[in-house]
Amino acid sequence: MKIADFWHKNTHNSVQCTLCPHNCIIRNGKKGICGIRENINGGLFTLNYFVASSSGVDPIEKKPLYHFYPGSSILSLGTFGCNFSCSFCQNSSISKEFSASRLGKPNFTKNEIIDSLSKQNEQKDLFSFAGLAYTYNEPTIWAETILELGPAVHDLGLKNVFVTNGFINPKPLEKFLDFADAFNIDLKAITNDFYRQQCGGTLLPVLETIKTANKTAHVELTTLIIPTLNDSTEDFIKLRDWIANEVGENTPVHLSRYYPMYKLSLPPTPADTLYKARDILKEKINYVYIGNTGDEQNTHCAVCGELVIERTGYSTQIIALNKDGTCKKCKNKIIKL
Repeated sequence: MKIADFWHKNTHNSVQCTLCPHNCIIRNGKKGICGIRENINGGLFTLNYFVASSSGVDPIEKKPLYHFYPGSSILSLGTFGCNFSCSFCQNSSISKEFSASRLGKPNFTKNEIIDSLSKQNEQKDLFSFAGLAYTYNEPTIWAETILELGPAVHDLGLKNVFVTNGFINPKPLEKFLDFADAFNIDLKAITNDFYRQQCGGTLLPVLETIKTANKTAHVELTTLIIPTLNDSTEDFIKLRDWIANEVGENTPVHLSRYYPMYKLSLPPTPADTLYKARDILKEKINYVYIGNTGDEQNTHCAVCGELVIERTGYSTQIIALNKDGTCKKCKNKIIKL
């Protein structure tokens, strides 16, 4: 464990964590909502410092990122804990239901990760290896570890990718943005009621994170479409308009199909609902993809319609893309490099 960043002392030996908008007030011997930051004798300690739950080399499309180094692989690394409590969590075994015995003692080092990245990077080509993704659980609560790894990743000439719920306070986010290259941010719904009832959080901080990150990094968004909870026509219109107006019409959006998971037992999302959402979003957004079905994975140029990237599952073929990320036919910029 390690003394945490982003907190201050309160009265009566309590502390207040300022990493995320929960701003937890934590009494001695207790943990914050994330289950990772603990008050020990009046100091806030992070229990997941260089503690990994999962690692592996993935296609970057699995994050999902479709407009950032397409066809490349990326080393993915995750830890334990989450500052949300989503009823439909896809990784509850490491976000909420993990054993405390797995925390506290580092199980990898910074040098081990950097060495691994260096070996992967030895044969790097433009679209072969991108860098390091912080993923699987909520990465922003791994702040102390990532703040050490991120700059070292850049020193290798590689990229830092965050797969996140976006629920973070502005000052910690600024620290990450010093070295963050790309984000896939879960915009779980466009209503605050959904966030309060299904996630144990609030919407506005997520929207602010998206807008702030988009100023300096590549941003793609993912929305899991859940029957009866965020699948109305009104939901899709609000989602479309907010993204188009606040982030931009070229923002890649991934619409994912919900399946029963964790505490939520609603039936899977009908395919027709996903197609309806896609059609509404594409009225104002150029790049909309449907996940978990195998459909709508290819990238066509928004200007001339040329097929520039063809995807089958996680197999990606560059068809008509220049090395600077532009369409070979019309030179429209499509991919962030």
